[in-house]
Amino acid sequence: MEKKQKRLYLRLIILAVLVAAIVYTVYTTANKDNVQLLKVGDDAPNFSLVDLNGNTHKLSDYKGQGVLLNFWGTWCKACKKEMPAINDQYKQFKDQGVQILGINIAESDLEVSSYTNKLGVEFPILLDKTKSVMRAYNVDPLPTTVLIDKDGKIAKIIIGEMTETDIKKYLTSIKP
Repeated sequence: MEKKQKRLYLRLIILAVLVAAIVYTVYTTANKDNVQLLKVGDDAPNFSLVDLNGNTHKLSDYKGQGVLLNFWGTWCKACKKEMPAINDQYKQFKDQGVQILGINIAESDLEVSSYTNKLGVEFPILLDKTKSVMRAYNVDPLPTTVLIDKDGKIAKIIIGEMTETDIKKYLTSIKP
């Protein structure tokens, strides 16, 4: 009798695990359908985020200019490697109708401020505390960079680390 009870419990546990796996699969599949993938030529979703200085930035404020959105995190090694190159190109292009906005994903003001000060970052760093902009742009993984032309259309989506040569080429391509 004891053997039968152990088998019954084992079968119930296996059944529970299978049911949980099925529920999880159905849930994630249903939620993935709600995410609209962005592609080149789409209108860039507008957003409003606050920077490290407390200033509000709306994408719509930059209409008529090229915009490079760089999504990053302090823990991301590739982000840290490309940040100085982005900053160097920011200095070159900031007066040529091209804006660079760094969008940090859900980290504390203090952590982001300390990190960017240490690297000497001069371009605006926006804080996406709720990951709403990250979700709107369907960003995964970091770093991801989105180039937006003067008309507010997505010109290119770059996933992964960029070299300084790449950054210069991309900024030139969205220069009005």
